[in-house]
Amino acid sequence: MTAIGHPPGRAGAAAPAVREHAAPDEPRGAVPDGLDGAVPDGRTAYLRLRELADLHGAAYRMIAHAPEGRTEAASELRGHALAQSAKSLVVAARPTKRTCRYVLAVVPGDRRVDLGRIAELAGGRKAGFAARDTAERLAGSVSGSIIPFSFHPELELIVDEDLLRHDVLYFNAARLDLSMALSTDDYVRMARPRTARISEAPAG
Repeated sequence: MTAIGHPPGRAGAAAPAVREHAAPDEPRGAVPDGLDGAVPDGRTAYLRLRELADLHGAAYRMIAHAPEGRTEAASELRGHALAQSAKSLVVAARPTKRTCRYVLAVVPGDRRVDLGRIAELAGGRKAGFAARDTAERLAGSVSGSIIPFSFHPELELIVDEDLLRHDVLYFNAARLDLSMALSTDDYVRMARPRTARISEAPAG
């Protein structure tokens, strides 16, 4: 792991002081999250995230905090601007009445997902948020801890262009009590996301 600071160039607050958190051992014979019908606890997604970051030599830090899945509250605990939070939501787009495509939409924490734009990009007639159990199964972790990476073949990753203007992104690391501060350049290298304008200002 390479330690992350706040290089100049993009907007955003400096990364806060953090406590290192080692990845737990994977129990032998463990069933991957969500494949046994149970609610995923994020263990597999967390381990894959850490392995991917180390494989790419990414600049990142782990931030331990009180359990929190709400974007605004988690951002306050981590000590950064809400706009730097990578808010990840699973959207169901329907090209036809009988078909469905799932999209992991990642937007800045201070904005909301533009469902009409997601439907357009996915070739759908309409789009809406996926049922919670479906979202958790595809993402591999509980709601509020979903990471901005897709490790499921049925889940397409689309990231809002504005989110990538910051030097550092923050998000729950498939756990409610642990987050990652990750260099945006490294995130793009790791995730290789499709990018588009998919967010809009919150209502009101």
